[in-house]
Amino acid sequence: MGEMIGTLYGVGVGPGDPELMTLKAVRIIGAGDVVAYFSKRGKAGNSRTIADKHIRPTAEQIRLEYPYTTEIPVSDPRYTAALDKFYDDSANRIDERLRRGQNVVVLCEGDPFFYGSFMHLYDRLNGEHETEVVPGITSMSGCWTRAGTPMTRGNECLSVLAGTIDENQLVQRLENCEAAVIMKVGRNLPKVRSALSRAGLAERAIFVERGTMSEERIIRLCEKPDDRAPYFSLVLVPGRQAGQ
Repeated sequence: MGEMIGTLYGVGVGPGDPELMTLKAVRIIGAGDVVAYFSKRGKAGNSRTIADKHIRPTAEQIRLEYPYTTEIPVSDPRYTAALDKFYDDSANRIDERLRRGQNVVVLCEGDPFFYGSFMHLYDRLNGEHETEVVPGITSMSGCWTRAGTPMTRGNECLSVLAGTIDENQLVQRLENCEAAVIMKVGRNLPKVRSALSRAGLAERAIFVERGTMSEERIIRLCEKPDDRAPYFSLVLVPGRQAGQ
C-alpha cells in the first residue's frame, strides 16, 4: 500500500464575527486532525479565537508565533530574514504532520489569498501536498457592510492600497482611483491621513477598526481626534456616486 499523505487546508474564517464563517469552513475545521494558526507573541491568535468552538477537542493545535510584528521596520534586513525562517520552520512543522497522513487545517483571518500569512505556507507546500483553499469573507467587505457604506456603483472601479507604501505613491494612486480601501493602516495612519488630504479625499474617508468584532469602531476619518490605529483597522473611500 502507498504512503498515506494528509491534505492541507487553508481556511478563511472571515473578518471577526464567528457567524460570518462559511458552512464549509466550519465543516473542515471540525474534521481537522491538526489545526494550525498564526499569532503575535503573547496573543491568543485572532483566527483561533474566531474558530474556537468548531475545533474538536482531540485535534492537535499548532501555534505559529511571529518572530516580529512591529518591533523592527519591514525595511530592516533582519525582518525579512526572520520571517523567511519562520515560514520555513512553520511549513516544516506542517509538512511533518501531512506526511503522517494527518489532515492539517490552517486558520486564516479573512480570506487566505488576500494579504494572508497562509500564502507563504501555500508557496512552500502546495507542490508537495494535496491542498484545498476555502475562501472567507474579507475584512474590507465586512467593514464596508458594517459601516453601511456602498463602495462602488455603475462602472466605478475599486482600488485596494497598502498603507505601508510611500506617501507620494499613495497620493498618486488615490488621485487616480474612483473608490479605495486602504489596508495595513496601524502605525501608518498619520501618513494615510496626510495622503488622503493631499488627494482631496479626506472628507470621504471612513476609519474602521476591528470591523464585525465586539470592539468595533466606525468613524469618519476627519472626525477621528488621534492617530492611533490597531492592527485590525482600515480606511474606506467610497466612490463618488455613493453619496448621490
